[in-house]
Amino acid sequence: MDPVDAFRVLDLRVGRIIRAEPNDRARKPAYKLWIDLGPLGEKTSSAQLRALYRPEELVGRLVVAAVNLGTRNIAGFQSEVLVLGLPDAAGEVVLLAAEREVPLGGRVY
Repeated sequence: MDPVDAFRVLDLRVGRIIRAEPNDRARKPAYKLWIDLGPLGEKTSSAQLRALYRPEELVGRLVVAAVNLGTRNIAGFQSEVLVLGLPDAAGEVVLLAAEREVPLGGRVY
């Protein structure tokens, strides 16, 4: 498969976190997130963001998520999308996000 075609297979979209709460059953500290992806609807994600973010800081934030990787059960919570991030110097997750307002559900290209 051509590298460009391989990238096109991954469906990355922008969404807005509308709700965040601790996922206390997860083995590693994580949040349960509810994300508005515009035309794709509301999706859920379990994300290991507790080291750097509080729930109230996450609500309203734009994030980039992979939406076509399937659903996984994370400690009893259905994680439908994978929120993307980068490690900081200590290895903690820093969210990958749009640098300005864009329409929800927009595809990364």
